[in-house]
Amino acid sequence: MSKKPLTVLLANPRGFCAGVERAIEIVERALQKYGAPVYVRHEIVHNRFVVESLESKGAVFVEELDEVPEDVPVIFSAHGVPKEVPEEAERRELFYLDATCPLVSKVHREAERHARIGHQILLIGHAGHPEVVGTMGQVPEGSILLVEDVAEAERIDVKDPDNLAYITQTTLSVDDTSEIIAVLRRRFPKINGPKKEDICYATTNRQEAVKSIAQNCDALLVVGAPNSSNSQRLVEVAHREGCKTALLVQRAADIDWAQLADISTLGLTAGASAPEVLVEEVLEACRSQFDVQVQEVSGAVEDVIFKLPKALTGDKAATG
Repeated sequence: MSKKPLTVLLANPRGFCAGVERAIEIVERALQKYGAPVYVRHEIVHNRFVVESLESKGAVFVEELDEVPEDVPVIFSAHGVPKEVPEEAERRELFYLDATCPLVSKVHREAERHARIGHQILLIGHAGHPEVVGTMGQVPEGSILLVEDVAEAERIDVKDPDNLAYITQTTLSVDDTSEIIAVLRRRFPKINGPKKEDICYATTNRQEAVKSIAQNCDALLVVGAPNSSNSQRLVEVAHREGCKTALLVQRAADIDWAQLADISTLGLTAGASAPEVLVEEVLEACRSQFDVQVQEVSGAVEDVIFKLPKALTGDKAATG
């Protein structure tokens, strides 16, 4: 019996960003240099496949530093950590490596600068996300108010409307964030913002790539984790662009083929913490169900590379 034809529009760029690649390489290089076990506080990136593959090489993932024994290296995840975490590591004389994405670190420095000059800070982001917890933990408690949506932006109460600044989580919806910023600027015309938007290049590029294909798809799959903010945003972007069936899948096994039975064009992308091997896995699964023709739809070219910590590159200065 012949298979039904299916055109797969493969969004590009997709998958790993430079910050995720750097974080994973930090764990792999630490394992090579120091041997197993190497401890990692929180998931290094939000992807179970990545975490499990690193566990198989000797990485041990824990939630808090008190689970880390003495005399083993510990790595902080790409999402960033509150200041109290490296302070506690130093108090215990633990050797640590910080895998915080440099673009998240940039937001941390912005928060510190605003707090230093006395601005009350509005952080646009999602409550409880590790990146938000880390950013709020850079400054004294109470310095930052969290704004999650337009409704909160409309009603948030501030101490001094003339002495405000806003920063954002790096993995938000570009469109949603623009709407929130517009409300804040209307309500507080003197609010200070970053010179360059905090939402990272990779988040922006992946959302633009989805926008470029969503209206031409009967359905769209985003390969990513449920706790991955940037992956969840890709699903939302597809819906906003008119693709009614936009679904998040962690692996090919998660695909509900009944939802895709009547389609002829499928969009496919991956969040910034999802490896390309999982995209290939989904494509292979599609080939088992359909006669697949792949069309790669190219967007922005990414050539960003972030340096590794000096402790892993042979340079003399070390961290921790």
